Amino acid sequence: MIGPTGVGKTEIARRMAKIVGAPFIKVEATKFTEVGYVGRDVESMVRDLVDVAVRLVKEQKKLLVEDEAREKANEKLVKLLVPSMKKKANQNNNPLESLFGGAMPNFGQNSDEEEEAPTEEIKTKRSEIKQQLLNGQLEEEKVRIKVEQDPGAMGMLGTNQNQQMQDMMNQLLPKKKVEREVPVKTARKILADEFADELIDQESANQEAIELAEQMGIIFIDEIDKVATNNQNSGQDVSRQGVQRDILPILEGSMIQTKYGTVSTEHMLFYWCWCIPCC
Repeated sequence: MIGPTGVGKTEIARRMAKIVGAPFIKVEATKFTEVGYVGRDVESMVRDLVDVAVRLVKEQKKLLVEDEAREKANEKLVKLLVPSMKKKANQNNNPLESLFGGAMPNFGQNSDEEEEAPTEEIKTKRSEIKQQLLNGQLEEEKVRIKVEQDPGAMGMLGTNQNQQMQDMMNQLLPKKKVEREVPVKTARKILADEFADELIDQESANQEAIELAEQMGIIFIDEIDKVATNNQNSGQDVSRQGVQRDILPILEGSMIQTKYGTVSTEHMLFYWCWCIPCC
């Protein structure tokens, strides 16, 4: 696609992707660097596309379990609004707890407390609160919920190694839970989203996302003219020819390793876009 800046090249491609339900990302060729230089390698655009595909598939699957997740969220809200007595839950043995326990006293203390059997009085009260909740009478009522917080990103390694190391650490380390006080209507959305994630078969969703990215993925590469230089240009653009060399195998079809599995780029659609000066 050729045209001056602002005529809508990106928007045309984005709307086409939305119409057919295809995962779409836009990248700028000038943001990539040759392998061995500091910066993002060209394979990262395929990994980003797969991330978009995973979000699309999970959003579709969440719609299928929306009613069940909402029902579970309402049940959880009723228990939060009318709590019963708590007793300390048995902590699961974490293999890393012995390593980090001394320096991090709260390490592994994310398990919720177990709820004792509710009394008849509490059951009656919960029944009344549930009816009010379903009637929308408690939407502005404040409630405290625990929300999972992902560990912070690690920024000391290269981009690809950084992503792999962060994914591995996220699987090993327990997610930290932070307590927030929010209105019931907000808490319902948060809880329903968490329950929907639990109801979805994550492995199946990831596999579907890989197939979607392989068969219908669209990558819009902008500013390609900035890296399509000849051998006479040198100096600060030393890595641009390397970027060209790294992109070509992806266009022709290659296997890219992502955190969800190996992805083929053979059937992906690539838009090349550059700007021409206005006359």
